[in-house]
Amino acid sequence: MKIFFTITFIILFTFSTIRLAVNARDNSISNEIDMGSTTPINQIANFYLNGTNPVELGKVNWLRNFDEAVKRAKKLNKTILVLFQEVPGCSTSSGYGREVLSHPLIVDAIQSLFVPVAIYNNHGGDDYKTLRSFGEPSWNNPVVRIITPERNELAPRLSGDYSQLKLVNRILRALKESNETAPPYLELLAQELRAKSSNIEEATFAMHCFWEGEAKLGNIEGVISTKPGFMNGHEVVEILYDPEVTSYAELISKANAEKVANHVFVKDNKQKDVVEKITAGSSISEKSTFRADDDPKHYLAHTFLKYVPMTQLQSARVNAAIAQGKSPEQLLSPSQLQLLEFIKKHPDLNWPNAVDSSDYVTAWNSSMTIVSNYYK
Repeated sequence: MKIFFTITFIILFTFSTIRLAVNARDNSISNEIDMGSTTPINQIANFYLNGTNPVELGKVNWLRNFDEAVKRAKKLNKTILVLFQEVPGCSTSSGYGREVLSHPLIVDAIQSLFVPVAIYNNHGGDDYKTLRSFGEPSWNNPVVRIITPERNELAPRLSGDYSQLKLVNRILRALKESNETAPPYLELLAQELRAKSSNIEEATFAMHCFWEGEAKLGNIEGVISTKPGFMNGHEVVEILYDPEVTSYAELISKANAEKVANHVFVKDNKQKDVVEKITAGSSISEKSTFRADDDPKHYLAHTFLKYVPMTQLQSARVNAAIAQGKSPEQLLSPSQLQLLEFIKKHPDLNWPNAVDSSDYVTAWNSSMTIVSNYYK
């Protein structure tokens, strides 16, 4: 009888040990996939829509132990993005989670470029230990630090400015400090956020073909968005641009060089004066009623990319790239690329046309819902 129980115990113990090892291995692999840049689209959609994060953590798949983050960073040769956050937190903390840490492109950047770890500043245990080691205060608003595994700072500590732009700028600063190339989608997001945080100006140019004009104007540095349409019998493109990057005079000169400013519609005397100095007053009219064309981003809209949600600047640059015969994929984030491949394999899933969507985040949610429903 003793021999029987002894043998039974050995078998059960061995089985349990093997099972624990397998589970540990599977969990490790799962975590590495979740943190990488080639995460399957079903995992992206599931976590984005059904993740169990507290609202203060947004949609990022954070590690919750700093020592584990250091090990992961060394293994993957990455740097670490540390979020010190109050959970549950005040409206500032929850707002940061909803508005900044849930933006799909910011989430992509954090998860693909860094090892992200969240430290609660109002908890004990390992959280408190890590908090003390960094000299961070308890019960505080969000703080972000981007560091090497050896705790060398790659960008100034982020605190007090809880905007999307500030975090994106910090990420770009850290990449530059570590001699890493910033992905184009992140550079474009920074440009767009920067423009929208200051004074965006508008301009309207007429040309012989607004599809061609939209593509060429959308490739000019400083242009944030483009929209083709009609005005006083002309095919025109309305653009929004950042005057801190490109002045109105520079914009006209570049448009003329591309032969997409045969006629200029001005909104005020200030614009009229600038145009007259460049065109001798021969092709100017006051701006009037604009009627949008029903085929914006013509080159993009005739590909599967029309179903991939993008920001306004991103879609303008993607449209321009396609018109030039260039690959637009370098302008997309890892998750956008995963979604594009899924759309190509499943074009019959009633994808909404995302071209010129006014709300990128809402459009992304809709796409993730379609992906999620497919796997149910």
